[in-house]
Amino acid sequence: MFVLGTAGHIDHGKSALVQALTGVDPDRLAEEKKRGMTIDLGFAWLKLPGGPEIGIVDVPGHERFVRNMLAGAGGIDIAMLVIAANEGIMPQTREHLAILDLLGISRGLVALTKQDLVDAEWLDLIKMEVEELLKPTTLAGAPIVPVSAITREGLPELLSTISSLLQNAHPRPDKGRPRLPIDRVFSIAGAGTIVTGTLLDGSLTVGQEAEIVPSGVRAKIRGLQSHKSGLDHLLPGSRAAVNLMNVNTDDIPRGEILTSPGWLIPSTVLSARLRVLADARRPLPHNAERNIYILAAEAVAKIRLLETDEIKPGQNSLVQLILDRPLAIVDGDHFVIRSTGETLGGGVIIDAHAARLPRFKPEILEKLRVREKGSPEDLVMGLLSKSRTLGLVDIIKGLPLEKDVIVQSIQELLNRGLLIPIGDGDAVVYYSLPGWQHLQRDAKAALAEYHLKYPLRSGMPAAELVKRLKLGKTAPLVFSRWQHEKVLVADGATLRLPEFTVKLNPSQNSQIDAFLKSLAANPYAPLGDNI
Repeated sequence: MFVLGTAGHIDHGKSALVQALTGVDPDRLAEEKKRGMTIDLGFAWLKLPGGPEIGIVDVPGHERFVRNMLAGAGGIDIAMLVIAANEGIMPQTREHLAILDLLGISRGLVALTKQDLVDAEWLDLIKMEVEELLKPTTLAGAPIVPVSAITREGLPELLSTISSLLQNAHPRPDKGRPRLPIDRVFSIAGAGTIVTGTLLDGSLTVGQEAEIVPSGVRAKIRGLQSHKSGLDHLLPGSRAAVNLMNVNTDDIPRGEILTSPGWLIPSTVLSARLRVLADARRPLPHNAERNIYILAAEAVAKIRLLETDEIKPGQNSLVQLILDRPLAIVDGDHFVIRSTGETLGGGVIIDAHAARLPRFKPEILEKLRVREKGSPEDLVMGLLSKSRTLGLVDIIKGLPLEKDVIVQSIQELLNRGLLIPIGDGDAVVYYSLPGWQHLQRDAKAALAEYHLKYPLRSGMPAAELVKRLKLGKTAPLVFSRWQHEKVLVADGATLRLPEFTVKLNPSQNSQIDAFLKSLAANPYAPLGDNI
């Protein structure tokens, strides 16, 4: 599942283009329809020709609503920068592009709307200006597609371009730690409280317990929807609507994170790398207070500069962000800072639970630069995402970290339930929680397929399942654990699903009944040819 987000100046045709593509009007508020402008986030979805269904987040273009734009931009996979051909590059075009750049969004395109209002010569001139605008950003070289929502000219080319951009895109990884930044909260009569957002880093399942962080509110998931279809299970990257039990809308502020309980801890001190935009009006001084936006949340941050007294426009530095209230952040999250209606810069969180650090200390700065490559826990999980299962020796060889740091990280991941150990002592190997869950699903699917194909057999030979799942030497330990967890049942050398029993069809039952009657009537007669 992928999410496309619009960006661009007010009245450049973002919502009209979304409606032309999807048939869904993303402007849902009465005030938006009255004023003819997008105020808050709008949502739609689109089935690409011969490709996947994608979610669409339509953001407001007016400068007064950039904070709402930021609430929807954090979870997008592909950006569509919308520029009206008759007006060209405008202030919010530049600001929205800068935000996409700061958020590290590198997959995207430009839709040159209202092409029916200009001639070919003007269109070529605007294209050249847009190419120059994109060059210093993450969207450098992005395709530019002229289009008209009124005449529908260019829409097939636009759809084809979106499809091609997603051809080699990888789905968001399942890290076993679901995070849904809440960008909308409302209630429906008869259903109760609904929250929406883009699901990151893990999956959600109907019936599971959930926690709203940082408020700490607990709830149970009653229902899940994506693109107005009810589902039992949602994977990372999905635009989701989550129906919650035992919680009121007033208890859930926008910007909070819906997640599984017990692991996501709010913080007020963050270490990060911050870049000031090249066109910022002035340098950023030490201890400046600015508004900070992370995913759908916002706060005020005092910015402590760790290696300089000011960050000049176009430069970056290691910093600490001291927040005025706790936020639920993880390492690697992107952020944006703004002040008095101006986007100043942004960057990436290096340590989401930092201690307050002294300034200008070379050894501390060097440790932050090493950690910038990823937290030890993230590096371990990343390594396991490439190799399904690894032992401690393999993990030590695969990571540029000291052994005690790796051992501590593994223990932390075990405590959080994100690693599954198989075996004992030096022979133990680790699965990531998502890898283990995927392996279980594959095993259940293989057994279900076998039972369907061979309904009269007691189960699949264990050796066959080992081969299907490519388990190797860990197979006996894996099967033993699954048997303990009632994932499967072992009958001698065969394996079956717990709910499976041999079932005869009516014809077979009829033959057995006939045989038993014949045997009862003539117990010593030889068997006939038809028995």
